[in-house]
Amino acid sequence: MDATNVKFWSRYATIYDFEINNISKDAYNEMYRLMSSVLKKDMDVLEVATGTGLIATHIAGYVKSVIATDFSRGMIEKAKKKPRLENLQFSIEDATALSFPNDKFDAVIISNALHIMPNPEAALANIKRVLKPNGLLIAPNFSHGHLRGKSWNLSAAILKLFGFVAYSKWLPAEYVQFISLNGFSVDKWMVLKAAFPLVYLQARNLD
Repeated sequence: MDATNVKFWSRYATIYDFEINNISKDAYNEMYRLMSSVLKKDMDVLEVATGTGLIATHIAGYVKSVIATDFSRGMIEKAKKKPRLENLQFSIEDATALSFPNDKFDAVIISNALHIMPNPEAALANIKRVLKPNGLLIAPNFSHGHLRGKSWNLSAAILKLFGFVAYSKWLPAEYVQFISLNGFSVDKWMVLKAAFPLVYLQARNLD
């Protein structure tokens, strides 16, 4: 984990909910609806990069259990302050080195995180390991591919000074291909309107 990046997201925890609930509220409400339609009462679910636990708290009532993780202590501390069901637990985890045993979870959710990870392939490899064969991956992600170029590079350089780095900039189809190339069979995907185009994606673990 990059220490500067961890500090950035811990600081960002204070405004995270405000941004999601005001800028991308409609897209997130649609994601909650889509997730609730596919998650089942007998499922043990892992959420990677939960942030302040917005998704975890919304889907906990639809499943057997949820373990929601993030590498940022600040994010997890804010998440723990929210009202939640007893089947929801929060913990600090590195997405590229998850501490859970193989084949533990029926479903894994990772939302809007792969593009800000320096090694998203390692995160997906860890998700595959802890996800049961044919288990469900739900991986919505912002698409920034249309912003490639000098103007984006300048903005990215400024943001990097504050600790934010977007390591990957995918067009929607490129993101779908990226998930497929890392051992998942994509069942469903669509683009939702948000602050940036948001690719909602569901896939199955090929192992």
